[in-house]
Amino acid sequence: MYESHFPHKRYKHTIEFLEQHIPTGSQILDLGVVNPFTEIMENHGYKVKNTTGEDLDIDTSAIENSDDEIVTAFEIFEHLLSPFTVLKAIKAKKLVASVPLKLWFASAYRSKTDMRDRHYHEFEDWQFDWLLEKTGWQIKARHKWTNPTKKLGIRPLLRQFTPRYYIVYAERV
Repeated sequence: MYESHFPHKRYKHTIEFLEQHIPTGSQILDLGVVNPFTEIMENHGYKVKNTTGEDLDIDTSAIENSDDEIVTAFEIFEHLLSPFTVLKAIKAKKLVASVPLKLWFASAYRSKTDMRDRHYHEFEDWQFDWLLEKTGWQIKARHKWTNPTKKLGIRPLLRQFTPRYYIVYAERV
């Protein structure tokens, strides 16, 4: 059903997970600039405000000054040097966040042309769980999925059954 409407498998899994845990019509602060998934959330009935591209490692004022009950962070924390600081700054009661998982057979992602488009962290699921716990969040639900490619080779074969993305729904303790 969703496959023909979404350009990425992760969008399909992400919106399904969001709809399972967050009622449509909810006001969301989405960490990161407006992006294609912002429109998908809005088309599914969510009211979305995004951060504006500020360096969240240095400036968490948009998070601290938000009165939204829900924060989403889809593939954001791996780009931060200190996701701990951002997670502690969130005042909202609910969080939906996804991260790419560390793959033992591939290096962390690093763009050669965009200094901001690099992964400082690629988590194992237990590491992300621990980070959330240490910053005052209790995980209520979680899901993982693969990201297969249509290429030939050992890595594409491993991507068929090795989870690449991890998403959680958590509440402030």
